[in-house]
Amino acid sequence: MLMKKLAPHSAANFKSKLAASLLLTSFLSACATAPGNYLDTSRLKDDGQHQSQPAETYPVHLIDSQLVAMQAQQAAAKTQVLPTSTISDPSQYVYRLSPQDILGITVWDHPELTTPQGSTLSAGGNTTQSVGGALQQPYTAALPGQADPYGQTIAADGTIFFPFVGRIHAAGKTVGQVRDQLSSGLVRYIRNPQVDVRVLSYRGQKVQVTGEVKTPGPLAVSDVPLTLVDAITRSGGTNSDADIQRVRLTRNNKLYVLDADRMLDKGDTTQNVMLQNGDVINVPDRTDSRIFVMGEVKTPIQVPIIRGRMTIADALTQSGGILDTDANPRQIYVMRGMKDHPTTPEVYRLDMTQPDSIMLSSQFQLQPLDVVYVGTAASTTFNRVLQQVLPSVQTLFYLKQLTR
Repeated sequence: MLMKKLAPHSAANFKSKLAASLLLTSFLSACATAPGNYLDTSRLKDDGQHQSQPAETYPVHLIDSQLVAMQAQQAAAKTQVLPTSTISDPSQYVYRLSPQDILGITVWDHPELTTPQGSTLSAGGNTTQSVGGALQQPYTAALPGQADPYGQTIAADGTIFFPFVGRIHAAGKTVGQVRDQLSSGLVRYIRNPQVDVRVLSYRGQKVQVTGEVKTPGPLAVSDVPLTLVDAITRSGGTNSDADIQRVRLTRNNKLYVLDADRMLDKGDTTQNVMLQNGDVINVPDRTDSRIFVMGEVKTPIQVPIIRGRMTIADALTQSGGILDTDANPRQIYVMRGMKDHPTTPEVYRLDMTQPDSIMLSSQFQLQPLDVVYVGTAASTTFNRVLQQVLPSVQTLFYLKQLTR
């Protein structure tokens, strides 16, 4: 009798388990044949699933008034390495001739020894250029594809040939020294010779300007001192995405980072260095001057650093602020140094529930490539777990009701 009484209940349990098994099998098969792209991980061996070593821990520094004051002191005491220059005072600058420079030489009352003013020389293209046209050309711009002015071109060995004087060495000398040397050589043939020497085309020395400028390319070094701001201006100015706070100067195989904006905004003339032959100027974009805002914020975003300054308050404002219902205001983290020290970053935490947190958030200065992360409240984590579990529980409940 007991077996007969249990039989209906056993049959119902069997039906329920059978239905659950069929539902699970159908669900798994549906997942395996679901439309769209998916990755079959059956052939992948994930070593992270069998990790036996404990994860590394990172010390967290609480952001308080002392930390902010120490940060300001370190920024003030930080010294910048500036490139060394042969001439520091622009008023003492003197241009010295180089190979490939073209000279125009005038001997008064002797037109046969003077560079012809109307003569032209073709460079093999479809253009020619007179000496007068060459003098009207901007001395800072190269003349690719155009004809060179007719004159005395300094050879690769640094010499030029002049009638009655012969071959003289001109490279490394000033135009005044070359003029005196020609006058001394002509005095045996011409009584009291009046000689004038000028540079028709500056081709021997140049700097390269690359990156986010409107007209990248070479700029000639001439008798007028060429500074960093001059080079950027004569290259057409910068593009909208240029980062002039981190202009890179390569000189003698060494890299220097200069802040051209500090020169323009605060008048810091130390940043406006004088350029010399062989310098390479690169104006980068803002790729390395970004802040990443992640976590429980309204709009996770990357924020460019404007004018070299960015605080936690600026970053959170740009992202729309923290989420009122999901964020943990005690867990505003700043992670720093992942680029240079990926395994040992510096971690800072700001407690936004404290009265002085607003002041600290507007004073703590962020650095390029910092990550600002807003933590999640414990109640939000619990609610998200319920959102994942409740659909499965409801499905099992309805399945049980249907199998009765």
